[in-house]
Order: sequence, then C-alpha cells, then structure tokens
Amino acid sequence: MGNQINAKELQDAFLAAAVNLNAKKDYINELNVFPVPDGDTGTNMTMTILSAAAMVQEIAEPTVDNVSRAMASGSLRGARGNSGVILSQLIRGFTKELRECGETVDSLTLARAFNRAVETAYKAVMKPKEGTILTVAKGMAERITALSVNEEDCISLLGKVLDYGDEVLEKTPEMLPVLKEAGVVDSGGQGLMCVLRGALASLRGEKVEGSLTLHADSSAEGAPSLGTERVSRGEISTADIRFGYCTEFMVNGDHEFTDEEVEKLKEWLNGVGDSIVCFSDENVIKVHVHTNHPGDAFEKGLTMGYLSKMKVDNMRLEHHETLIKDASKLAAMEKLAAERKMAEPEKEFGFIAVSAGDGLKEIFTGIGVDYVISGGQTMNPSTEDILKAVEAVNAKHIFILPNNKNIILAANQAAELVTDKELLVIPTKTIPQGITAMIGYDSEASAEANRAAMTENIGSVASAEITYAVRNTTIDGHTIREGDIMCLGDHGLLSVEKTIPEAAKTALRKLVKEDSEIMTLYYGRDTEVSAAEALKRELQESFPGVEVELQNGGQPVYYYFISVE
Repeated sequence: MGNQINAKELQDAFLAAAVNLNAKKDYINELNVFPVPDGDTGTNMTMTILSAAAMVQEIAEPTVDNVSRAMASGSLRGARGNSGVILSQLIRGFTKELRECGETVDSLTLARAFNRAVETAYKAVMKPKEGTILTVAKGMAERITALSVNEEDCISLLGKVLDYGDEVLEKTPEMLPVLKEAGVVDSGGQGLMCVLRGALASLRGEKVEGSLTLHADSSAEGAPSLGTERVSRGEISTADIRFGYCTEFMVNGDHEFTDEEVEKLKEWLNGVGDSIVCFSDENVIKVHVHTNHPGDAFEKGLTMGYLSKMKVDNMRLEHHETLIKDASKLAAMEKLAAERKMAEPEKEFGFIAVSAGDGLKEIFTGIGVDYVISGGQTMNPSTEDILKAVEAVNAKHIFILPNNKNIILAANQAAELVTDKELLVIPTKTIPQGITAMIGYDSEASAEANRAAMTENIGSVASAEITYAVRNTTIDGHTIREGDIMCLGDHGLLSVEKTIPEAAKTALRKLVKEDSEIMTLYYGRDTEVSAAEALKRELQESFPGVEVELQNGGQPVYYYFISVE
C-alpha cells in the first residue's frame, strides 16, 4: 500500500466506509433541516451503501473489476431517497473509472474517478443545488485534480483531499441560508465525508468499529400523543399497546435469506408497528409484529416468498381472538390471485403509486392505480422496490407517482433500468399531487399526452402536511420547539403552533384563494376519527366558501395531509 491500491484493499475500504456510515447514521439524521420524524438522510444513505456492501462482502476472490461492479450494482438497486440516489450515482461514476484502470489504482486514477463521480451525480439531479453533497463532492474532485499531479502516495493524497472536503462542508451553511438558520451543515455532505473517512481509515490499516447490519433507529416513526415523550424503540418495544393485532407468520423463500433482506424487512415492519421480532434460518424468516394492519404485513411477506404458520390475535379483546386459522389456504388464494393477474392480457397503460396507510392505498386503487408500493414519508422505497412493482404490472406503458420529493430520483433511476416496458415518472411530491395527477389521465390519449396532462394537473392543487417537531430549531424565521405542531407546504414551512387546529388554520389562510373550491383532509393512523371530524367542522366555519371533505388516509407520522383545489 502507498502509491497504489489493490483489489483487496479496495474491497476492505468500501466495507469500512459502509460500517462507518452505519455507525454515524443517527447523527446524520439529526442534521436534517426540518425537524420532522421522517428526516432520514443518514438512514437512506446507509441503506443504500449497505445494499452494495452485502454484494461486495460476498466476493471471495476480489478484482478491481468485480469489486467495482458490485459497488455500483448494489448501491444502484438499493438507492433510497435523494441522498441515497446521489450517493449511488457518485459510486457509479467512481467505479466506472476504476474498471478501466487494471488491477491497481494509482493517484491519477483516483483523480479521474473523483471527477467522473461528480459528473455522473450532477447529471442525475435535474436542478443541482449548491451547498449540498454535490458541492462537497465537487470541491474534493477539484482538489484531488490539482494535487494528484505531484502527489503519488494515495493515502497522503486522500488525507489532504478529505481535509479539504471537511472545509467545504463547513461552508455549506454560507451557501444555503436554510442551513445557516438551522445551525447545521448539509446532512448529505456529512454522510459522504463519513463514507470517505471510513474508507481512508481502512487504507491506513486502522480498524473501523461497527457492523454491516442496519439496526432500527431510536426514534419512533409514529406520531406520539401531544404532551408525552416519544417512545424509544429497540429490537422489541415494551410500550403500551398502540397497535391492536399481534401478527405472526413465516416467510418461506427459494433461497437462503441474507442479513440484508432480513434487516430490510425489519425496517419496513418498523413503519407499520412495534414489538418486532424478525430473524432468519436459512430460507425461512420468522416474523412477529404488533400492527393495526395485519394484511399489509402479510402482503409484504408474500413479496419475499410463500407464507406459513400465519396467526393474528386481537390484543384489545380480553381473550385473544384468532382471526386467521387456515394459513395455507390464505397463501394459496393469494398465489392464485397473483397468477390470474399475470395471465390477464397486457394493458396499454398501468399505474404505480407510493403511499403508506390502508386508507390511501384504497383511495389510489379506487382511482385506477394497479400497484401501491408501501412507503413514502417514513420509508423511501429503493430502486429495486420500484422495479419489482413494474414487473408486477402487466402493461406496455406504466406511470409511477412517487408522491414524495425524495423518491423521484429513485423512480427516474428505475425508469432508466427498465427495458421491456416504458416507465414514465410523474414528478408528484405529495399525496394530493398524486391523486390530482391520476384525475388528469385520459384513456384515449397517448402515453406522452397523458404524461403532459398529468404533470400539468399537479399545479392545480396546493398541499399541506401536519406533523410534530422532534427537536428545537429555527426555520424561515420560525422558532420551533420539540413537540410543536408544524405544517409543511409545497414550498416550505407554513406554520408552527401548539395545537393541530391552529397549525392547520394558520397554514390554510395562506393556501386558500378566492377561487378555491374544495379542501380535503386525509387523517393519519394516530388521529382519532372524532378529532378529524371536529377539525373538519372548524375549518368549514373558518372557510365557508370552500367545501371541506374528510378521508381516512391511515398514514404514519403525519396527522393530516391536506389538499386545496
């Protein structure tokens, strides 16, 4: 080691990078500007790199080529959220250069790889913004280009480049006022530095402490009752019952399940319940979860294999009522339904939407969506998740509604990977935008005409999302305290209040216009129906010229999604 890096050193460095990011992910999550419970830059980046690390770790006889391919392929398919997709693109560009260099990497190759990484990542982002992970990456690329001419020792070179990267990161608040106001550096940029610091430590022969197993965060994913402390989560939660059904089943796969697959299932389960036990034994995964929606858990399991030993008990009854007794029959029915669906003639158009919550799923399927990917605010689906959904929809042209700004890049990335169908991304950033876009669909129009009409329809709706603050901060001149109620709009923070009704009314005074006709409230899983009905009455009194509708969304984390049209 010194002037060149060989394949084994590259493999070890990448795994150390993943370990270091995994160890720091909670800290990176805390750097998110908006203190909402779904601020998950660290988690998204970590899940992205761990997807690649699982593939890299399996290589018994490393070469620069096979390690580079595993790094690129694993991160590409595991990419989650904007930060994860950008990280995957940085890795993709970096490894493309490495694959052309032979069996060792020297300082000039590193310089070219840094520059190709930046070029690839910038191309992946429609409107690159300075003061982000891209700026940090670009700064390091420029510095390594200048230094590599005279510096041949790779470790010394990378040390200097990463020091400069830290300097650029510290300057990001000066480039983005919202970072300066919140008193933080860019979370994505910090994540990138954690990746590179881990890799450099390995190249120096230092041990990076941590693991390649993603553990659940300590932050709860559901909104707590106001005035109470948030519940911490471990492998098994012992909190008072919030989820009424004790759900158990076994997933039987056609291969030996990897730790990554099990951890991904755990992460998903954390979004729909608590008291989770999830472990594998060769080709079987055992699942126990307390949830309000057992069907969603079964459906998730069916994406990984057939189910057995399924059992659901209603914990709110004094005696445990067994709701499902014949597991094999249910699994067979599910399998038969799937086979019948695939046997149907290929349609011209199909639709995929991303949302969380039974109510929203029912709404989307009711307006014509073929496949709803469970995810969104609390769990960004990966590129691989989207590709599986595309495979399940038997249509020539498939429209996808991401319904979250952090999922659009992953959807675009999936569109580039699909070869036998056309995947068209409608850039919806909120649930109301997704619903409105679907209304713009015309079965008689062409795919391109529909894409244009559905995209145009997005602009006809204003969206708001009501949640709670998980920490103290200042944004857009608003002083925010932990537990405050925040209302986020399409373009930023709309209101900060102590109660949900006041936050809603303050925000809606900004959104409701003279020509506004309909306001729809989609209430979340932690909102009582009586509270939602009371808010509907208050808003109808406050905005008498607008018709107020109420729908059960069932979404986690957010008390309400609101649309104004």
